[in-house]
Amino acid sequence: MTVDAARASENGRPGSTEPATATTSADAAERFEAARSRLTGLAYRLLGSWAEAEDVVQDAWPRWASVAATGGIDNADAYLTTIVTRLALTALDSARVRREQYVGPWLPEPVSTRDDPTLGAERAEALDLATLLLLERLSGPERAAVVLREAFAYDYTSLAEVLSTTEAAARQLVSRGRRALDGGRRQPVSPADRDRLLAAFVSAAQSGDLAALEAVLVPDAVAVSDGGGVVSAARRPVRGAEQVARFVLGVLEKFGRGVRSIPVIANGETAFLAVTDEPDPQPVALWSLDIGADGVRGVHIVRAPDKLARVTAQALSQIGDASGRL
Repeated sequence: MTVDAARASENGRPGSTEPATATTSADAAERFEAARSRLTGLAYRLLGSWAEAEDVVQDAWPRWASVAATGGIDNADAYLTTIVTRLALTALDSARVRREQYVGPWLPEPVSTRDDPTLGAERAEALDLATLLLLERLSGPERAAVVLREAFAYDYTSLAEVLSTTEAAARQLVSRGRRALDGGRRQPVSPADRDRLLAAFVSAAQSGDLAALEAVLVPDAVAVSDGGGVVSAARRPVRGAEQVARFVLGVLEKFGRGVRSIPVIANGETAFLAVTDEPDPQPVALWSLDIGADGVRGVHIVRAPDKLARVTAQALSQIGDASGRL
């Protein structure tokens, strides 16, 4: 979206023609802070990293403050969404170069959504770890188009403005992005069925029942673990129900002693945070399941310490000493 387009839009939608007036620094800061959670939720969906998302949003501040001081913007939301989207797409290009040299598989940084289920968006879409991983298949513009359309309910006119393209091209970006994702997206599952499959997985894992664990997995299940080259983790995805079941039980056997498991709401879904069972708990891993109508499709194990710091601090502050075993 151009600055002129931002001046002529209302809440990210075209239509406002009121003249702009200069904004005081205090007012500019207040409006920016009011939009911060939404902007960070957007940048996070585009980057898969909360730390990088916060950096992008902070980089948007001087641009916003400078333009707001001149009275050059009628609509803060439209302007900030455009700037953050563009900054995030630039950051994504750099991130993808780094991920090509990443040690082992890369997984998104998990975030707590206990207090903000939609993470600043209109809908809790493009948020779970499995979908964020699928979004890596898309080009930057496709990813932005899908995220803004599905999570932030942008119409195609507004989408075209943010992406500096035509409405027809914006529709094509969304369509191509959705087609690329459809092959990997799970079939919708009811909350009751999800809870049932989650409970069956946990029960089988806790009891070490290989057959029961294999039964809850789909035949082409995949397990991915991310140690970031810092801690021990499988260097390649593990594929197939039997292999995944054996892998899960092996991980629990190797790393489960002296560890307690805390149920958390991460990326909109129930996950399990494993921490050391000591007065000053340290994070060991976050386990997240990709559950579809046909069973558990994926097991995601985040072990990279830098990706666990934030979600661990939030979980321990909110849950206290609630504990258990995965």
